[in-house]
Amino acid sequence: MVPVFDIVALRSLVAVADRGGFHRAAESLSLSQSAVSQHVRRLEKALGRPVVERAGRATRFTEAGSLLLDEARRILGVHDEAARRLLGSEPATIVIGSTEHAADQILPRITAAVHHTHPNCRVRFRIDRSARLVDAVDRRSVDLAVYVTEAASTEGMQVGGLPLSWYAAPGWTPPPAPAPLPLVAVEAPCAIRRRALDVLGTHGIPASVVCDAGYLAGVLDATRAGLGVALLASVGRGPDGLVEYAGLPRPPAIRMSAHARPGADPAMVMHAVEAIRSLLVELDVSGAGADDGLPLPQVTAAP
Repeated sequence: MVPVFDIVALRSLVAVADRGGFHRAAESLSLSQSAVSQHVRRLEKALGRPVVERAGRATRFTEAGSLLLDEARRILGVHDEAARRLLGSEPATIVIGSTEHAADQILPRITAAVHHTHPNCRVRFRIDRSARLVDAVDRRSVDLAVYVTEAASTEGMQVGGLPLSWYAAPGWTPPPAPAPLPLVAVEAPCAIRRRALDVLGTHGIPASVVCDAGYLAGVLDATRAGLGVALLASVGRGPDGLVEYAGLPRPPAIRMSAHARPGADPAMVMHAVEAIRSLLVELDVSGAGADDGLPLPQVTAAP
């Protein structure tokens, strides 16, 4: 007899992978942790092999579990789409990921592009660091992400160059030489932090990071407090309470990429990517050409 994989159990398995453990999976599904564990054991019984194993205090997927996880995502995708079409259930949700840098400009453009191809869908957002966004796309918990290219291991589709400028509190002045320039930045690893230090180093300007922040909001708060100067995305009007600081060499734009999950609608991906490219062109930055003159590739979604 062919084994049957319970659709509810498959959903629990995917939640364990996407949420990083049984406890968070249970919370996201509004179930008890024991119920999620029972679902996984049910799958192991049907498969005849363990799908998760202990690795110290953490849990990781076995080789068989990873294969089952890939199949579970496909099964759930087909199941949920069939339910929407046949039962008239809730509209599809498309999850868009973006870095914090220029998110207030990027997300409205992507939202409009998504609704152009899927007018009845819901759009949900995830703001995170670039490497985590790419990982979320590969795990299929995010449909499309826009991120800083050099901050992730995946090149993705080049969408343009994000302009950068120095910002400081109004009236801020650097300490007199030979004191190093006080710099406020997102904690390492961060591509824009690295760009700031590289530009200053190239021009022989000594600098010291006086404030590490976990997120962009912390950088803005510390810079407003006058702790130092920060290198930020320069789009639209500057951040509230800050002004551009003209006393430092202007850095080149930093590359941005898009990464779509396997199976994402090519039309949706195309419209979203072109929307971001148009935004960056409006800012007088021409994508990859802002750095090295390479042409932008054609937009294609991953199979």
